[in-house]
Amino acid sequence: MNTKLEKDRHSRDFLSKTLGFLLVLTLAATFSIQPAEAEVPANAEFHDSHFHLTNYIQQGISIEDYLAIMGDRVGRSTLFGIPLQQTWSYQNSGDYAPNYYLQSDAPLYYYSFADAYMARLYEKLTPEQQARFDPMIIGFNPADMYATDHIKRVLTIFPGVFSGIGEFSIHKEFVSSKVAGEVASLTNPALDRIFDLCAETGLVAILHNDIDMPFSRPEAEPVYLTQAKDVLRRHPDATIIWAHLGLGRVVHPDRSMASASTAERSPAFMRVIEDILNDQSLNHVHFDISWDEVAKYATETPESVQRTADVLNRFPDRFLFGTDNVAPKNPEAYFRVYEMYAPLWEKLTPETKAKVLKGNYERLFDEARRKVRAWEKANVAGGK
Repeated sequence: MNTKLEKDRHSRDFLSKTLGFLLVLTLAATFSIQPAEAEVPANAEFHDSHFHLTNYIQQGISIEDYLAIMGDRVGRSTLFGIPLQQTWSYQNSGDYAPNYYLQSDAPLYYYSFADAYMARLYEKLTPEQQARFDPMIIGFNPADMYATDHIKRVLTIFPGVFSGIGEFSIHKEFVSSKVAGEVASLTNPALDRIFDLCAETGLVAILHNDIDMPFSRPEAEPVYLTQAKDVLRRHPDATIIWAHLGLGRVVHPDRSMASASTAERSPAFMRVIEDILNDQSLNHVHFDISWDEVAKYATETPESVQRTADVLNRFPDRFLFGTDNVAPKNPEAYFRVYEMYAPLWEKLTPETKAKVLKGNYERLFDEARRKVRAWEKANVAGGK
């Protein structure tokens, strides 16, 4: 009898040690930083710093379809949906189901399930496929003081997944006024709390904030410029990417009032960007040149191409390329923005081109992966 009890005890000890060892291996894999270089196509043309897998009604393409579109031409990509859901109000549009914010007067609301959805898609990928993506947390309301609780909750429930937050919007033409509830603001302390958390965790923040209001006077200072610089200065330890250079469909670089050609862009806007780049208190702020509208502004004339190239060549460490594609249906649709920039790529030095297309992405997001995994290891139960 004693012999049998002794064998049972040894069996239980062995099982306990085995399970403990497997748990350690699992946690180590979860919180480790997977080197991306080995799995990313060596000759990729660019990394995509700004990509939406889903649209304003949370529909899109599969992650497998996106990988097929990327092929060997794209190395790595951020991965996020749209944080806002367009309401289908029968009283507003009847049987017509809007899938874009300009197709309805009904409000938009924050769709927090977007983060769990994206995490589950990512977790189903192989480690080699995962190494090509940097998922971003988007399902929070930047006007809510509890936004940071949501972000931390996502990190603790899905450790090993996310590298940043965003794209999230503060001032966005035609969108901000449609969001149900309190309107987001650059002066709201909820935004300060979000950037504080980014500094603490290492999450990269992709911020959409129009630099000006629609239809503003060309000679006036951009309405949101001072507020934007103030809040960004308060968070020097956060890594922030200002999306689209702060531009929009209507919020565009000023047209030169003195020019005979209405198509010629004024250099005033790029001087505003240069002032930010020269400000030592804003060294942690980067810009992405994503979106086809931004590509149109930059490549509209030979002069606009040259002005844009001059700024990028002077500040090669501060810009990232992104497509800002939303659920593209095919490679032609996806690569269109990249190809629109062909005149600009020709004007960049080899060093600048390499950094804008790939190097700056790798530097910012590799560091984010390292810092966020370290924060998760220190803060997620069982991670120590």
